[in-house]
Amino acid sequence: MPADSVTTSLAPAPVAATNDFVVKFANVNGSGSASANGLFAKAIIRMGVPVAPRNIFPSNIQGLPTWYEVRVSENGHLGRRGGVDLAVALNPQTWDDDVQEIVAGGYLFYDSTKPLPSTKFRDDVHVIGVPLTSICNNAYSVPRERQLFKNIAYVGALSHLIGIDPDVVETLLAEEFASKAKLIGANIKAFHLGRDWARDHLKPIGLQLRSSNAVGDRIFVEGNNAAALGAVYGGATVCAWYPITPSTSLAEAFAAHCANLRTDPDGTKRYAIVQAEDEIASIGVVVGAGWNGARAFTCTSGPGISLMNEFIGLSYFAEIPAVIFDVQRGGPSTGMPTRTQQSDLLLAAYASHGDTKHVLLLPADPGECFEMGAQAFDLADRLQTTVFVMLDLDIGMQEWLVAPFKWDDSKVLDRGKVMTAEDLEAGKPFGRYTDVDGDGITYRTYPGTHPTRGAFFTRGTSRNRMAGYSEKGVDYQDNMERLLAKFHTAAKFVPPAILRLAPQPTRIGAIYFGSTTPAMHEALEDLERKGHHIDALRVRGFPFGDEVYDFITTHDEICVVEQNRDAQLRTLLMVEGSINPARLTSILHYDGTPITARFLSDAIGRRLDARRAMRQIAE
Repeated sequence: MPADSVTTSLAPAPVAATNDFVVKFANVNGSGSASANGLFAKAIIRMGVPVAPRNIFPSNIQGLPTWYEVRVSENGHLGRRGGVDLAVALNPQTWDDDVQEIVAGGYLFYDSTKPLPSTKFRDDVHVIGVPLTSICNNAYSVPRERQLFKNIAYVGALSHLIGIDPDVVETLLAEEFASKAKLIGANIKAFHLGRDWARDHLKPIGLQLRSSNAVGDRIFVEGNNAAALGAVYGGATVCAWYPITPSTSLAEAFAAHCANLRTDPDGTKRYAIVQAEDEIASIGVVVGAGWNGARAFTCTSGPGISLMNEFIGLSYFAEIPAVIFDVQRGGPSTGMPTRTQQSDLLLAAYASHGDTKHVLLLPADPGECFEMGAQAFDLADRLQTTVFVMLDLDIGMQEWLVAPFKWDDSKVLDRGKVMTAEDLEAGKPFGRYTDVDGDGITYRTYPGTHPTRGAFFTRGTSRNRMAGYSEKGVDYQDNMERLLAKFHTAAKFVPPAILRLAPQPTRIGAIYFGSTTPAMHEALEDLERKGHHIDALRVRGFPFGDEVYDFITTHDEICVVEQNRDAQLRTLLMVEGSINPARLTSILHYDGTPITARFLSDAIGRRLDARRAMRQIAE
């Protein structure tokens, strides 16, 4: 292949779009490409055009394939679309698969220093060759510099091809290397090496960027960072954790936020962060801190939840507040630790042995990670139990454009039913496991509240209402029924589901949650254009509220969208609502990559087309 642009005679017209296309980078992990790819995405944001990047990376340090997909969408679509308009193919290991992902009429950008046989290309794709290795070998003598600056050089070449403002890139580089001034000029030089070569040899392609104001005041933030900040605002002072992908950055972000927000001017730290020896110890610290009245949490993923089950059961049965941020990943076992799934729903909902049911919060983006990250601590105190905040890798470790976080400074933390020393001194009756209000929630005291009355005594064994040890069946059953009543009460406190009505009346519905949300919304728009009208309901918490079951009963068929193999959300709906399985159709995606709008539109569309055909036959 020649070193410049190649277009075969059989290739269809080039894809043309402004501020609406998908670019996918295929690199080798550890090659230094991550910074360059992030620079590419941030430059587009600085031009006022929304992007939704997805970093798909391996679980080793270096050597394996890694991808970085950037969805450019002036309309603000933040989910994956499906298909690639421009592939930057720089990894020979994955070349064939990367080339196959390109849409007909799309573009293939590659390092053309060494020629490749014609069999490595597609006739319906427009090929753009830039001799990156040769350019950098001529400019640099140190091997590592050649590799690192080649990444910046391809950003330079792309900036000419699709219209990225070079001044924006230079500003970002100056900000990135502000503490290492000598690297600013070196990176700008590498950027212009690629840009100048492309300007001299290539014409801009059909995918173009135009400055916009569509980004507005939105911020670019990871879900783990947002959840950690929510924990600070929610009153958390204790974090005990054990490192595990993809949750580690949540604990690290909490430490950074506490250093800024929970440290007095004299240097006194008003928080405790414990990296425990394992997941079992970490949840033990959290339960102990909750027993003492602190707001405490741990962050982990599916394997960690498996290890924490006994302590989770203690929190449930002894009724001690705790918060767990579960950043879900591919399982079972080690599974795919750097891939995303929504596969811990059943694990978390019924964690521990015996009869247990736990509260789940289901955020859809970093904005809700912040809100629910704070809300979880109010719920844990109010309900005196473990509350799970169910992120996944796609939300937790990816940067999303979201509205700036808001907080009401007049908000008072909800500590729930707590007896004070004054209450006890006044002679108010206190039985630790006595339900006086009929909502299943009992009163508690903090340790040391009163020297003689109402000591905070708790049991992980069967007891009577006064916390006295008892193996009487009537006492055990009384307690278990009260815990179930408390779980039903929790449905009034979790965030309600959000309804999205179709433009025309319909008896077809869809239920979805979490990180599938942006792709689902785009798919619904596409289905409406094709004449398929669907009402949709996004569930945001468990136990499910009445609005969820009302939605199901008022529709003839429900498509349940989720990212796991075993239809776990569908199972929860059937079990908890006694729903006829025939009313719930699963739309499942579980290859470890974030779900796409095109996948959803095709899958739901096929189901609705089949339903329409069956109805026509019946008529």
